Amino acid sequence: MIPVVVIACLAVLAILIVGVVSFARDGDPRFRHKVMQWRIAAQAVAIVLVLIAVSVAST
Repeated sequence: MIPVVVIACLAVLAILIVGVVSFARDGDPRFRHKVMQWRIAAQAVAIVLVLIAVSVAST
């Protein structure tokens, strides 16, 4: 379960980097907005996976 959590966190980091680079380069506003939406969704998945991992580990 832990590798899945690590992969999810790395995905969030990658999406965040893409968003920050897009903001720095003054890219398309719609693309920047979409990337930030992807980041929020990826963070939600990562948080759920962390909670599941903690729950499984505590039993």
